[in-house]
Amino acid sequence: MAIKKLGLLALTGALAASVITGCSSNKDTSTASSSPVAGQSAAPKAEEIVDLEVWDGNNGFKPITKGSKLYEFYKEKLGVGVIQPYVEWNGGTNYLNQLNLKIAANEMPDMFQPVQGIEDSLAKNGAIADLTDLLPKYAPNVMQVIPKEVWDVVKANDPTGQGRIYYIPGILDYGRETGLIRKDWLDKLGLQMPKTQDDYVKVLEAFRDKDPNGNGVKDELPTGGREQAAWMDHLFAMYGVAMFEGKPDWDVYDGKLTYSAVTPNMKAALEFAAKLYKEGLMDKESLLNNKAKWEGKNDSNLVGNYFHWEESVFERLENINKNKGVKGDYSVLPIPELSGYKGFYTLKKMQPPAWVVKNTKDQTKLMASLKLLNNMYDKKNWNTLFLGVEGMHYTMKDGKATKLPEDKSTQENLAINPYLYVATADFSAELYKSTTSEDRKWAVDQGIRNIQEAQKYVKVIAGDGMPASVYDGFADINNRTLYVEYATKIILGQYPISKFDEFVDKWNKSGGEEVTKRARDWYAKVKK
Repeated sequence: MAIKKLGLLALTGALAASVITGCSSNKDTSTASSSPVAGQSAAPKAEEIVDLEVWDGNNGFKPITKGSKLYEFYKEKLGVGVIQPYVEWNGGTNYLNQLNLKIAANEMPDMFQPVQGIEDSLAKNGAIADLTDLLPKYAPNVMQVIPKEVWDVVKANDPTGQGRIYYIPGILDYGRETGLIRKDWLDKLGLQMPKTQDDYVKVLEAFRDKDPNGNGVKDELPTGGREQAAWMDHLFAMYGVAMFEGKPDWDVYDGKLTYSAVTPNMKAALEFAAKLYKEGLMDKESLLNNKAKWEGKNDSNLVGNYFHWEESVFERLENINKNKGVKGDYSVLPIPELSGYKGFYTLKKMQPPAWVVKNTKDQTKLMASLKLLNNMYDKKNWNTLFLGVEGMHYTMKDGKATKLPEDKSTQENLAINPYLYVATADFSAELYKSTTSEDRKWAVDQGIRNIQEAQKYVKVIAGDGMPASVYDGFADINNRTLYVEYATKIILGQYPISKFDEFVDKWNKSGGEEVTKRARDWYAKVKK
């Protein structure tokens, strides 16, 4: 069951104010330590170690507790004790709810990944640290890794209007998300990779009817996605709909920056998705699946086509092999051609913010956070951080470090992963290639292959880098409340496609016109 979203901006505004009140009354009971200096060593004496509560996504791995193996690893490598309670990600919904509860209880984590624009309201209320002057002095590695032009956008997006830095941005120079299709199923059925939408539909029909998983049961799920109409961007991509993980985004339509959810392109895409659902070509539980449920179906050798990170297909492939003894092949699905539309998979080089730091009078905690940032963004540490703990995340064989397959029952969550937030295609491919054992190569090589193949179909959208502040005062639009309601009902056949026009009208009247004006004003400014 989907967890009900909280009214984000209204809630965080009030909660952030309570955090600041709490921060101002906190007494610093920590043992004072000297402030770090730029480029300092990451190996202080044991008594100088400061523990930080650090939140990032977790998809089922064990938490990081004080004294655990990963805690000791981060303490040794980064000079800070990292503690991370288990917070299920689930597309960000569970994470955001739990984060809001922590803020409400005046227990904001010391450092965390913000989601859905929460950093804007926190910055306005002074709940997160102004990093503008702190980063160059205490975390120069962060400033060096991220290009100046990206920092310029971060400053331009400052919700306080002062041109300050309140978050560490994520940046990406390649398209990481794409449609993925079981090439081994195509081969088994004697089918070619689909080129047109008609070809694609015929492939889905064959997946439904011709038992490509070979178990004698009509249990295949040709394609599908998750709750809130998320993670099925491949069905919208062929219509030129700008989407990011199932969330409509902004691009230029008819010469103007426009929210893709209210375009004729979206109307056509929803009509197509509804057709697939009606004809049994989409998982009937697509709009109920959470992340774990959808991945469980994939890991059971049931799914022919899905949308996700092209490079991490080895996670699904190894689980399929483990569960069913099948070595599959997930290849990139080329954008099916469709007359009248120019399709693409969305690329946003300006990724969502990676980190914010709690604003606190406890200078020991603040300086420890900056030390952690400086040392994690030191590129010399990235290979080590990628590998994790020997015996838990990787093993040594013939002098070579090789990653172990995922095991959520034994592995602690690798929370510190700057290589994901400052990513290049070559660096990512090399990380996988250099740390893969021979017995895993068949699966990991598919991800490396897919990184290159996916770039043929990506496009940087015009809304790349747009600040969350365009949604200020319109939390329901930011949370896609109205879109999710109409999109799900249209796909399920509960609403006829003609109801889409009603949605557009309601969206505009409920704040969409104002949000669009703000978005276009921002776009005009950054285009200069």
